Amino acid sequence: MYAIIETGGKQYKVQKNDILAVEKLSAKGGDRVQFNTVLLTGGEQVRVGDPLVKGAGVQATVIDQIKDKKVISFVKRRRKSSSKSKKGHRQQITLLKITDILESGADKTNIQEAKSGKGLKIDYSAKVNISNKAERVIESVKAKPAKKTPVKKELKAQKETKAVKTASVAADKKKKDTTKKSTAVKKEVKKKST
Repeated sequence: MYAIIETGGKQYKVQKNDILAVEKLSAKGGDRVQFNTVLLTGGEQVRVGDPLVKGAGVQATVIDQIKDKKVISFVKRRRKSSSKSKKGHRQQITLLKITDILESGADKTNIQEAKSGKGLKIDYSAKVNISNKAERVIESVKAKPAKKTPVKKELKAQKETKAVKTASVAADKKKKDTTKKSTAVKKEVKKKST
């Protein structure tokens, strides 16, 4: 038995136990999702939807959230402008394993519907079993120390401004002293010459 489903603006022909890479979904590894946008079911009898097959669904288990191969976009404008740009992009995708194809009764299941994960951040840290991840999260929550109160930035700014003011006052006094000495020396030179 097979079905044609639509997700992420694309259509996929799926069978039981197929592994499929689709556009990013909002689900974590190990979650079960269900696709309700079934366009066609086939097997002994083919059912074509208008546009969707009523009551049909495809259930899958999320294996992992990964990034696809890097695609490089290179643009060079010739002749007078002589500009070029090079950008790389890795599309975020979700790996699925198809577990079941339902011809009817998909509305009554309690499995969450597969929704687009557009705009969601994915944790690409080292991939570990889900149970190990849960244990680590619990340990880290218990082991976190109490938050320290941040030092007020205003006090630091005030201290810095006071230091700058005192330094500038001292510099001004030195300038005045040197100017007074130089004028006094000039007057003495004039008196001696006359």
